[in-house]
Amino acid sequence: MDLSVVIPIYNEETNLSALNTRLTAVLNTLPLQAEIIYVNDGSQDKSLELMRHLAAHDPRVHYVNFSRNFGHQIAITAGLDICSGAAVVVMDGDLQDPPELIPELYAKLQEGYEVVYAKRRSRQGESAVKKLTAKFFYRLLARITSVNIPLDTGDFRIVSRKVVRALKQMPEQNKFIRGQISWIGYRQTFLEFDRSERAGGTPGYTYSKLIRLAMDGITSFSDLPLRIASIGGFAVSGVAFAVMLYAVYARFFMQNYGVGWPSLMVSVLFLGGVQLMAIGIIGEYIARLGANSRQRPLYIIDDTDLAEEGSEYFGRPPQLNPRG
Repeated sequence: MDLSVVIPIYNEETNLSALNTRLTAVLNTLPLQAEIIYVNDGSQDKSLELMRHLAAHDPRVHYVNFSRNFGHQIAITAGLDICSGAAVVVMDGDLQDPPELIPELYAKLQEGYEVVYAKRRSRQGESAVKKLTAKFFYRLLARITSVNIPLDTGDFRIVSRKVVRALKQMPEQNKFIRGQISWIGYRQTFLEFDRSERAGGTPGYTYSKLIRLAMDGITSFSDLPLRIASIGGFAVSGVAFAVMLYAVYARFFMQNYGVGWPSLMVSVLFLGGVQLMAIGIIGEYIARLGANSRQRPLYIIDDTDLAEEGSEYFGRPPQLNPRG
């Protein structure tokens, strides 16, 4: 297989037919053996029925149906586990990522790159708040991590089979695919494009899911929050020690002491807040360690039209021989 296109789907009933029409039209122009893999991430609408219909009428189209909703990043992971293309395109199913860019991405990959990601030149149909928070997050992540994660990019990109094999060796539960691909290295470049507004339906990424994704990205590639908690603890302890010295001095030398209720309450609440914040940060990291130590499968496949050996992954990619 020359090219695989992996598309996570969550409630894309209104967009799926148009997406498949545009995508197959693009693939028809390429002299490549290609496959399309739709990963149904627990959709509540008729997305699965449409996938089955498309797969029944086009041998290039395949579907994978999860037993429940496991999340966007896990759906991408499942597609990467199962696909067989020498090159793999990852894109969303809401038509904000234009299928017409695939030939350019593929041509760029043939120049000797292992990763070609699509960089957003503009973002249409998104609120000013979402654009501002996204801009802030990407720049914050670039500053606090040692990994050079490209700014203003999503998961829309093409990668080589070499990168897919490397991703299969990264078994962490809290996936942040774009960060993992940047961490892998190899030669990477980008193409700019104007991102269209969503064709129809409601976005699968709510603000709570975006916050969770941001937390996964930060905790997966940066220890800075832990350092901030440690430095904050030392700083607060220093301030508390200085206040203690002042209290002793005021008691014995200035004869200026009283009940001190306001200062006592402020100190207790301040110290308590800092401690709770530090415990929460540490807890986030511990929770991720616990999730990885349980070694549960990333996903469970309920139904697929692919070969039976593909369905045996169940979120556990086969172990690769370190000797190749």
